[in-house]
Amino acid sequence: MLADVMLVSAAVIAGLMVAQWLLSIPLRNVSIVDIGWGLGFVAVAWAGVWRGGVTLDVSNWTRWLLPILVTIWGVRLATHLAVRNVGKPEDYRYAAMRAARGSSFVWSSLGIVFGLQGAVMWVVALPVQAAMVMPTTSPCRVLTALGGLAWATGLFFETVGDWQLARFKADPANKGRVMDRGLWRLTRHPNYFGDFMIWWGHWLLSMGLSDYSATWWSVISPALMSFLLIRVSGVALLEKSMKSRSPEYVAYIERTSTFFPWRPRRTDG
Repeated sequence: MLADVMLVSAAVIAGLMVAQWLLSIPLRNVSIVDIGWGLGFVAVAWAGVWRGGVTLDVSNWTRWLLPILVTIWGVRLATHLAVRNVGKPEDYRYAAMRAARGSSFVWSSLGIVFGLQGAVMWVVALPVQAAMVMPTTSPCRVLTALGGLAWATGLFFETVGDWQLARFKADPANKGRVMDRGLWRLTRHPNYFGDFMIWWGHWLLSMGLSDYSATWWSVISPALMSFLLIRVSGVALLEKSMKSRSPEYVAYIERTSTFFPWRPRRTDG
């Protein structure tokens, strides 16, 4: 049964990525892949509900919890990115890739942008897929509670952090300045920390709501997301760009925690 859900999920993700790629060609903007990121997980979650044979029986409420939480997270993220990015130029990361590859980028982007992101999405969604087909009649309350707490913490940091940054950037007086208020005083990347917590929450919820002795291996999902957020496409990439563009950011680095929230350090002067 799990193999069936994984195959259906792969097909759903492939279809979504090809559709976005086709749309990106006339738009000349592959940044839409970021908007589709959250929605892709929503599609996978509900494909799992369908293929996993989850019914509307009240006794199955625990199997509905994870898809609902994934939907809340995914729709919020997609809405935020759509409001922020629609009508704007292509993200500088993708624009640099387009410039480097020239006319071949139209075809190569199918693999290096949409295909790669689709593959990562499929792996990261493994806890959601597993929970749909390996339910337990006795959910682990401790794991479910820890997962719910981690998820709620992550959603708070993502939502509030994004809102605070949007308000900061909307003020013309802040142009060129570094955001160091609210949650941004505690961590330089509250939105990335929030995403980190979201995916550890999804995994813990999956473990608590399913037969965890058979689904523990899906820890590869939050582990991969943690690595990407901290070492690859998240913190590391953004920090490199910000340090080169903003001298003020260097001082911000000296007093503010890189990733995990903590009180600001005191600096001389």
